[in-house]
Amino acid sequence: MTDSKIYLSPPHMTGNEQKYIKEAFDSNWIAPVGKNIDLFEQDIAHYVGAKGAVAVSSGTAAIHLALSLLGVEKGDTVFCSSLTFVASANPILYQGADPVFIDSEPESWNMSPQALERALVEAKKEDKLPKAIIVVHLYGQPANLNDIMGLSEAYDVPVVEDAAESLGSTYQKQMTGSIGKFGVFSFNGNKIITTSGGGALVSDDLEALDRARFLATQARDPAIHYQHSQLGFNYRLSNILAGIGRAQMEVIEERVQKRKEVFEVYKRALSEYVDFQCNDQRERSLCRENRWLTAFTCVESLEPLKIIEHLREQNIEARPVWKPLHLQPLFEKYKYYSHSIVENVSEEIFRSGLCLPSGSSLSKEDQVKVINILLKNLRKESLIEEIV
Repeated sequence: MTDSKIYLSPPHMTGNEQKYIKEAFDSNWIAPVGKNIDLFEQDIAHYVGAKGAVAVSSGTAAIHLALSLLGVEKGDTVFCSSLTFVASANPILYQGADPVFIDSEPESWNMSPQALERALVEAKKEDKLPKAIIVVHLYGQPANLNDIMGLSEAYDVPVVEDAAESLGSTYQKQMTGSIGKFGVFSFNGNKIITTSGGGALVSDDLEALDRARFLATQARDPAIHYQHSQLGFNYRLSNILAGIGRAQMEVIEERVQKRKEVFEVYKRALSEYVDFQCNDQRERSLCRENRWLTAFTCVESLEPLKIIEHLREQNIEARPVWKPLHLQPLFEKYKYYSHSIVENVSEEIFRSGLCLPSGSSLSKEDQVKVINILLKNLRKESLIEEIV
């Protein structure tokens, strides 16, 4: 970035991207086919421990393809995390199906197994089990997959892992995105690595991935003329953007480590005053969080929107946490299952949550500036001079 603004999660280039972009131009393979795409897909699959990957235009496209592959259609239901970005649920509507939203658990902010089980029990009684469960790993924090996958198996409902924010995170030593039937990643400009815009679908089902490639290239039949017997989509990633992705994959572990360091600095400076999104209540060996964004909830006396405005006045970008989807006008008519009868976790997180600048290119000086503004808002006189 050329300006002095401190961004929430800006792109962080390696300098090696131009090499792969030049290769695409030199070979004249700039369309959605070519060496960069093939090798980028191999890099992704190898890194997350899946048998294959399909590079597509966005994480949203990858979710849409996953639902198409699972046969989701009009009249079906799909269960989905509520505390997430709208892109997690929009593809359900693309397929003409109905979303059912599931609240968060307090520990991880992700899908509550308790609420999910109530929803599945009720759906089974009505003989209307969902075609899929979309589980989001929010802000890079792995969901409670042990319980969720157990329910998936018990009710024979496949899981789509929306790992758009969690590339590099692990659950019980497995990469997020590699545990469900399908995994989805995003390489948008604000993600832990980027292709400027793009995404990927991963799976161990190579036959399904071959069909995903077919659907993602307008479902063109194998004929010399342009013939189409099925509905397809224009979802493939370009060879140029895949070149950016190849360079980014070379530094994914460095990016994860840097974001974790940023999180730890915030935690040391602020944890006395706020509750961070971290699973200290769970075994530390259970998960590795990529810490895509540092997020926390404020005490009742603090107002996140006022803090965000104070940071904005200093040219610093901060954001509220995602507004739960069951509160969105687009989805207000659909079912929602809270964590418990008396506890609505996602709504409370939304009211009190705040996301801080967390980029892997965030300088120590800029992080000190952010922390000191926050400490002033916390009415604390003891500011910090440097990060130690």
